[in-house]
Amino acid sequence: MDKITLAHGAGGNASKDLVNKIFKKHFSNKTLNALDDAAVLKINNSKVAFSTDSFVINPIFFNGGDIGKLAVCGTVNDVSMMGAKPVAMSAAAIIEEGFPIKDLERIVESMAQTAKKAGVEIVTGDTKVVKKGDVDGIFINTSAIGIISNAVKVSGKNAKPKDKVIISGNIAEHGLAVMLARNDFGFKSDIKSDCACLNVLVAGILKSCKNVHVLRDPTRGGVAATLNEIAESSNVGIIIDARAVPLAKGVSALSRILGIDPLYIANEGKLLSIQSEKDTKKVLTACKKNPLGKNAKVIAEVVSSPKGVWIKTATGNLRKVLNTDMEQLPRIC
Repeated sequence: MDKITLAHGAGGNASKDLVNKIFKKHFSNKTLNALDDAAVLKINNSKVAFSTDSFVINPIFFNGGDIGKLAVCGTVNDVSMMGAKPVAMSAAAIIEEGFPIKDLERIVESMAQTAKKAGVEIVTGDTKVVKKGDVDGIFINTSAIGIISNAVKVSGKNAKPKDKVIISGNIAEHGLAVMLARNDFGFKSDIKSDCACLNVLVAGILKSCKNVHVLRDPTRGGVAATLNEIAESSNVGIIIDARAVPLAKGVSALSRILGIDPLYIANEGKLLSIQSEKDTKKVLTACKKNPLGKNAKVIAEVVSSPKGVWIKTATGNLRKVLNTDMEQLPRIC
């Protein structure tokens, strides 16, 4: 590895190697090494989740959202995936010289509205302006903190054989909405990004079942990459039922036309919940009570063997779901 490539940002094996061989090598500590969506810190007698994320999406406006809404939702969701109630955020912007003031205000207003809806305050931030050509319009970094109940213990390493995997709704909408906004293929479609804050949905799930084992939002790399991370962290196998994966008709049709597997396409308003078989019904019921979880379905089961992620096809055969290094849709977050 002599130089960074787009594969290092795809959420697959190259991304994992970059984290392990460079960042983890020098930053290694017990908290970081968990490699969950957010760090869990113990402060006095309280548990706090802390996360940071950067957003470089192209284009900055798309059907269903914009870079500002995405930044708030993405970071709120990372903290929420640790079972935390998000309470405060920071926001930093790197802005290219010549960027339209009206677009900046539109983005900041979107961030404010999204944070208010999520019940989170943006309490600090930073702004940098760079020469034209040094950044693509605007990049945003957000961080968030949240409080975790001592009764909640979710982590990517907690999946157990016989657990069931729930997805909170139709997948692949965000990535395809962004692709269509670029006009890369000239298709017309009403596919809309699912970009949304999931903290209220998570609160409902944990109210119904505090013993949820894993919560994750399948963003970069999609469901495929996220389940591979969980399978590796928990040293288990996960078998997806192909017939159970929820897809909107437009997403299914466009994916087939383009030859893209929806399992690898990013989502920004969906979560995966993994819990015991006996707790699955009440978690599913809690999901369906929230508009963001109305299409929730059980899509997979955790097994002791074979390790890794597999999909059971309509014919009953098992096919390996690889943790690909190919970025099907670059710059989607």
